[in-house]
Amino acid sequence: MTHRFTLRVYYEDTDLAGIVYYANYLKFIERARSEWVRELGIDQQAMKRDSGRVFAVRRIEADYLSPAYFDDVIEVRSAPIAISPARITLRQEVFRSETRLFAALATLVCLDAKGRPQRLPQALAGLADTIRA
Repeated sequence: MTHRFTLRVYYEDTDLAGIVYYANYLKFIERARSEWVRELGIDQQAMKRDSGRVFAVRRIEADYLSPAYFDDVIEVRSAPIAISPARITLRQEVFRSETRLFAALATLVCLDAKGRPQRLPQALAGLADTIRA
């Protein structure tokens, strides 16, 4: 189960050489995660308002493999690889066509307003069976 999110690299995403600034890959994968969660039917604003739960990044492991440039069309591919009751780990990769530019493992947790672990929404927790299959 891989989610795909396409975007274009803008001038503001690059350094003086026209190469995507390294920290912007984290923004790209964040956008992709937000769209993936939305497509699963999870309204993060309603989740916070109704239950006080939010998602937080616990850990990122990133590899910068090849540069992206101004005006490139890139695709972020996200796939869950591990799920526990309060945590999900995603493999997220950025491609230009079929060239892999960036790879990350992102671990997210679900927390309450006091920062205590909470159960993931059912739409995410229910993905555990698809990972083990």
